[in-house]
Amino acid sequence: MSKKGLTFARLGASSYFIWSLLHLQAAKAVYQLAIGGPASMTQGRLLQDAWNLAAFSVAAAGTAIALNWRNSVSGYWINLGIVSVADLGFVFFVLIPGHMAIWPGVVGPIFWIVGLLLTTAGVIARDRTTSRQ
Repeated sequence: MSKKGLTFARLGASSYFIWSLLHLQAAKAVYQLAIGGPASMTQGRLLQDAWNLAAFSVAAAGTAIALNWRNSVSGYWINLGIVSVADLGFVFFVLIPGHMAIWPGVVGPIFWIVGLLLTTAGVIARDRTTSRQ
């Protein structure tokens, strides 16, 4: 495995890990919003959203640490799926309609895109090294 590929992979894993920390904070904020309201279907859906954010966050962090850090192709695809599904919903249903200010709302998607680009570079460098041997 190339050093360059591993460096890209580790920087990408770090970006995904930061994304995860931001989304744990978001899960806490959504949870606090939910418990501040009356018991209702809306509260239940907000609690479900907080749960989903926390689950996406823990899964992405675990994948970043266990797989992306070692430049795993499986880890690349797993975090691509997890983080993309989580952030595309946020972009389409929160940011684009203007329910949250672009700044700081775009911080999570920035770490997603940076993580994606860096892990992609890591996998490409890995594949080039593997095909030469």
